[in-house]
Amino acid sequence: MSETQVKQQNTAAYYGQAVASFGVALAAVTVGIVQLDADAWVRGFLGIAVLYLTTSAFTLAKVIRDRQEAGQIVSRVDQARIDKLLAEHDPFQKV
Repeated sequence: MSETQVKQQNTAAYYGQAVASFGVALAAVTVGIVQLDADAWVRGFLGIAVLYLTTSAFTLAKVIRDRQEAGQIVSRVDQARIDKLLAEHDPFQKV
């Protein structure tokens, strides 16, 4: 139980790449919608749909991360219980 927990951390380059990728994708879709040869209400609908898709993606990512973190906590508690049982067990004790 004396294991040190390894904290996973993304590098600054990975974080920058993710932010830049998101920005480029959002800008490309925005330019595409603005340049679309359609009525204003169609472009407006597509713009709202992109915003909704973006917020839904962020929410889904957060839910998945939260579920994974909760699973890690339960796993650590179970591992601590097993370690305690094994530490207290004496195989040479008569039953």
